[in-house]
Amino acid sequence: MRVLVLAPGTRGDVAPAAGLAASFVADGHDVTIVANTEYGTLVRDAGATHVPVTATLTPAPGTDPASKPGVRAYLESLRTYMEAAASAALAAAPGADAVLTNAISPYGHDLAEHLGVPSAEALLQPAQPSRDYPPMIASAHDLGAIGNRLAGRLSQLVRTPYDPACARIRSELGLPPEARRTAQRRRREQGLPVHHGISPAVLPRPGDWPSSLTLDGFWWPPTAPLWSPDAQLEDFLSAGPAPVVVSLGSLPPGAAVADAVHDALTSGTHRVVLQGDQLREVAERLGTDRALHVGDVPHEWLLPCAAAVVHQAGAGISAAALRAGVPSVPLPIHTDQPFWARRLTALQAASSPLPVKQVTAAKLAARIEDAASSTTLRQGAQAVRAAMAGDDGTRPLRAWLERIA
Repeated sequence: MRVLVLAPGTRGDVAPAAGLAASFVADGHDVTIVANTEYGTLVRDAGATHVPVTATLTPAPGTDPASKPGVRAYLESLRTYMEAAASAALAAAPGADAVLTNAISPYGHDLAEHLGVPSAEALLQPAQPSRDYPPMIASAHDLGAIGNRLAGRLSQLVRTPYDPACARIRSELGLPPEARRTAQRRRREQGLPVHHGISPAVLPRPGDWPSSLTLDGFWWPPTAPLWSPDAQLEDFLSAGPAPVVVSLGSLPPGAAVADAVHDALTSGTHRVVLQGDQLREVAERLGTDRALHVGDVPHEWLLPCAAAVVHQAGAGISAAALRAGVPSVPLPIHTDQPFWARRLTALQAASSPLPVKQVTAAKLAARIEDAASSTTLRQGAQAVRAAMAGDDGTRPLRAWLERIA
């Protein structure tokens, strides 16, 4: 079968999709992934064809997302990005026998409707309104059973940056006009398969979910077939005790956070591996005896070497830290990150969350020390790792493809 996988977004969106694609390719399917230009190597390592999205998710230089002009500019850039991603999906669609969408590409179902082929959702965070969690668009506070469910329903009424792209795709395909929210409700009522790349060891299945929603287990990214650590990284890791790894995602956290990371690490004694361009200067300021800056090192290789992991608590890095059995220091910013940060803490696998807006050197240093030295947190992370060991998150969607072939 020819499977079209829509994976617009950051690396955290693309890596699990690539892991799914690799399993589909191993089963003999022909897979195409729509993803940002910079993730072409990741897609090809999965054995899939890459259709690039050439727009960027990164805010324009000098944009302050906290200011009103900054918010407006960022939302406009998001709408531009969503339009570009939808256009790339439209170009990739002809000939597809099945379509998988992620949370920000629901127009994939419109493409499938036009082609007359099945589609399914492949989500990295829960989207169904539930008593058990608040909506991911604003997950900073658990509102309790009634508040969570009400807020989840209200969040479905909010216009999104991809709504215009959904409307345009339907128009260009000659489909009757239908609001994205209406189409989504119709498809779910018809039993649209909704798969989550989440282990039930991390998120127990909510009791108010319909049967069409499944928790499959995490979708792990493929490892580059020829990848190996360079000598500098191997030498650094072997030269002393396990370091703290700081990996703050593909969207920069800002200079103030980078300064707080530097000052927190300066006040302690831990060696540190810093991942991401925004932390390169921090490594230089700390010096080569204590710090090493790295680029794209696979988390399944790097994180098991760590004493603790400081991260923004996105779905992918949170899962990777649990897979490694390593305690986390979550620094959530927005959307689903506060939700995953709370889950890590509830599992006794992380320090208490420290929202990025509240980061100071003293608070961060205290949490790093707690995570790196706590037997309770390490045992909590290792218990989750053991509980996930038998998961094969790819099996349900592979079985779905077999059924519809």
